[in-house]
Amino acid sequence: MPRFHIRVRSFAMSALAAALAFLPTVSHAADPKPGPPLAIRKAPGPITLDGDLSDAGWVGADSITTWFETRVGDNVEPQVGNLAYLTYDDHYFYAGFVFADPNPSGIRAPLGDHDNVNSTTDYGGVIIDGRNDGKTAQMFLSNPRGVQYDAISSDVSGEDNAPDFFWESVGKVTATGWNLEIRIPFSTLRYEQTANPSTWGILLYRNYPRDRRYQFFQARLPRDVNCFICNSSKLTGLASLPKGSHLVIAPFGTATQAASPRGDLGTPLQWVRDGEANNDVEFQGGVDVKWSPAANITLDGTYNPDFSQVESDAAQIVANERFALSFPEKRPFFLEGVDVLSTPMRAVYTRTITAPEGGIRVTGRSGKTVYTGLFTQDEGGGGVVIPGPQGSEEALQDFRSDVGIARVRQDLGQSFVSMLASAREIHGGGYNRVIGPDFQWRPNQTETITGQYLRSETENPDRDSLATEWDGRKLSDGAAQLSWSHSTRKVDWYLQGQDFGPDFRTMNGFMPQVGYREGYAEAGYTLRPEKQFLNRIRLFTFGWVDTDHQDNEVLSQRISVGSGMDGKLNSFIRIELNEDAIRVGDRLLRRFRPYFYVEGSPGRVFNSFSLETTTGQEIDFANAREGTGTSLTGSITVAPNEHLEMRGLVSRRWLDVDDPALGDGRLFTAQVERLRTTWAFNSRSFVRLIVQYVDTKRDTSLYDANIRGFFSPKDAGLSSSVLFAYKLNWQTVLYAGYGDQRAFSAETDQLEKSGRQWFTKVSYAWQQ
Repeated sequence: MPRFHIRVRSFAMSALAAALAFLPTVSHAADPKPGPPLAIRKAPGPITLDGDLSDAGWVGADSITTWFETRVGDNVEPQVGNLAYLTYDDHYFYAGFVFADPNPSGIRAPLGDHDNVNSTTDYGGVIIDGRNDGKTAQMFLSNPRGVQYDAISSDVSGEDNAPDFFWESVGKVTATGWNLEIRIPFSTLRYEQTANPSTWGILLYRNYPRDRRYQFFQARLPRDVNCFICNSSKLTGLASLPKGSHLVIAPFGTATQAASPRGDLGTPLQWVRDGEANNDVEFQGGVDVKWSPAANITLDGTYNPDFSQVESDAAQIVANERFALSFPEKRPFFLEGVDVLSTPMRAVYTRTITAPEGGIRVTGRSGKTVYTGLFTQDEGGGGVVIPGPQGSEEALQDFRSDVGIARVRQDLGQSFVSMLASAREIHGGGYNRVIGPDFQWRPNQTETITGQYLRSETENPDRDSLATEWDGRKLSDGAAQLSWSHSTRKVDWYLQGQDFGPDFRTMNGFMPQVGYREGYAEAGYTLRPEKQFLNRIRLFTFGWVDTDHQDNEVLSQRISVGSGMDGKLNSFIRIELNEDAIRVGDRLLRRFRPYFYVEGSPGRVFNSFSLETTTGQEIDFANAREGTGTSLTGSITVAPNEHLEMRGLVSRRWLDVDDPALGDGRLFTAQVERLRTTWAFNSRSFVRLIVQYVDTKRDTSLYDANIRGFFSPKDAGLSSSVLFAYKLNWQTVLYAGYGDQRAFSAETDQLEKSGRQWFTKVSYAWQQ
């Protein structure tokens, strides 16, 4: 190993050991310091959402004038004025804001699709912990154009913007800044009904991106407290709230038609249906139902659900990857109480349910107990991940199965204990059943200890034509994880140990690696310079070791030192020096790869950019040898005006090898180029065009002769799509789209038409 690598590794290990030795001497942090309690009064009159807070309904509402800058400053007085009002009536909760701005022309407020509200734009809103548990809250945020962002924010599982809610918002830019009015139906909120009046937790928020990204809240967010929702102020005065009985029925209809080549690539396209030539348009219909018999319980049902509107998956290069990649869930049926299904290990990954014929689900809370359960019948299709210690495989899931998932969580203050059960029963024989407890203990506001144990029982289907492992064998094993995190104003650390048995399986989850044990440690120290280009610098070191579960051989290990930094231009920079050792087959291969990432948001027009790269020594996983290579990804977002947004992405990866037997040269070059252009007519309708090109070129002569036949010299594809969307709300929608695909043909040496389709969808949400 080169001397420089030895020095880096030695320094990193020494730094990690020093950090761990220092940890027990760090004192505990203070408790959360939320702002003073807030009172709310019933509106004396009607409120019209128009961005003007002069309606009679706002008269008498208390003004909330005390705010804190929690980023960049440490709970200091904000540099601009913020004013908020809260009120309610028999059906709605209202929040009104008056945000001052010394330069209103600098407000960043593009139009766009729902949830397309990122940290580089102006927005504000309310975060409501209706159950007052200090753990989980619903986020309702909007920019000055009325473009909405909603999410679940959990101190247990983090923030998830996949769930969408029924609510309204109107913004208005003024001569002194901008105003915002928000109206949320009580049927959208989840709250306890045991007390009258009720007490909620609440946070009011404003994002203010200028030379840096500033964040303002009406409550303090201490930097030595490792939770977010726990800092909510208490909101009192909500009396005689609705008791539930809210019903949403959302029928929908779709029409699609798809074409594919008559024969090989290059032959004319023909319309097909179920793999056969057919000019008929395929019509489908179904219905989603959501009923809340009480404010703290929700029942979901779906029949013949349409999941065709899953957002396009993010572009990812898959060349030279050992394990399967996951993608976010976007399908509405699975998103009620999504935080309840989030466990320390990814034991639930609902995208494994590829084609449900129908489903039912219940989600609710009783006192300190939170629960959810769902059942679907999966028609099959798509792939199933077959995990292993050094890599994962994928098998075709062409069988029907019944799926059931349930979790119950008992809250104990800021801590909890929980139980998860998951099962997939395969028609024709076979099953996978997983059960086990998990917990999170917060002894104080700096420490979090989390653990989970799962036990799986599996009988594989007798389908060895789909996967070698699927020969009817029975498997039984366990998986365990335990972690400890510590966070204060300057010092943080994280320790984790996990153990996955070789026969552990979870067909309803995403665990692409099993048969290994891992120890992980990370420590960091944060500096916050004042009046400098960089306003936050975190120095860190981390490392892990994975060993084989059976013979204790090292599977992979890493040691790293680096820094993450926030600065002007809303910038973030991360630099790492990484040294890895990874076992491929029976060889332990090494690589030293510096990592660099930078992102920023210079202004309203040149909205954002990012650059990510690793370069240096690399590992050729297919041929089990060392080489050199680079991975590079760059992105840019430009918004010439409030209607038009253009996002470009380029990702490229290459690997060079020097093999005494096969020669030296470029083994492969893989790339993805993607352009996404959106024209938004208003906050409810837009047209979106996506063009994506993927290309992988290989020198097959440099591949081992035993596997050379599995790789082609070139794989390439060009896809394009155009979509018109009108969304009155997230379930009352109209879509019309067209897509075209082209694939590389080795025979013609060019891209040939491989597919074409068009579709429409109409959905209407009827509410009572």
